[in-house]
Amino acid sequence: MSVLPLVFTSGWASGINAYAVVLLLGIFGATGMTDEVPESLQRTDVLIVVGALFLCEAVADKIPYVDTVWDSVHTVIRPVTGAVVAALLAGQSGSLPEITAGAAGGSTALVSHLVKAGTRMAVNTSPEPFSNIAVSTAEDLGVAGIITFAIFHPLPAAIVAGGLLLIGIVTTFFVASKIRRYWRRRAERRAERRIATTWPPL
Repeated sequence: MSVLPLVFTSGWASGINAYAVVLLLGIFGATGMTDEVPESLQRTDVLIVVGALFLCEAVADKIPYVDTVWDSVHTVIRPVTGAVVAALLAGQSGSLPEITAGAAGGSTALVSHLVKAGTRMAVNTSPEPFSNIAVSTAEDLGVAGIITFAIFHPLPAAIVAGGLLLIGIVTTFFVASKIRRYWRRRAERRAERRIATTWPPL
């Protein structure tokens, strides 16, 4: 079977939590549960590094406004990770050109990341922190579940990931007003900080 379904699913998941994708794929490969994962993702040093980064993300992603800063930093990291993972998967199977796989994985990760970042901006307009924790936990569990499902059932998992991506795009469209409110509040806070640093005047 073509590796394209797994490429698409890993790209979608990388846009949400790239470290979890690399960690899970590496563990599945290292434990012999699949032959689709290249050895470069199974290396002990790689698993240790992405495991530590995954723990950092698990904390940062649940703190209001810190999650948005974290997302901003990962605007490049997540799509690049999606592209690299996709290319490695394609190279391992030999059923899809690596450049094509990288483009598919990277572009899917970028769209998924933008949906995630936009949704989290909307969530940050809520005054309480519990919604951030709930959404972040749901994302982590969703990535873990979809990647695990994709290892054993690539095509159905890709269909589910595609459906979730579409739902995310539609949701982002409907919460656009909250996203604008987030940027307005951020601009107001910056203006208040500037006033605080320049007052009283000399």
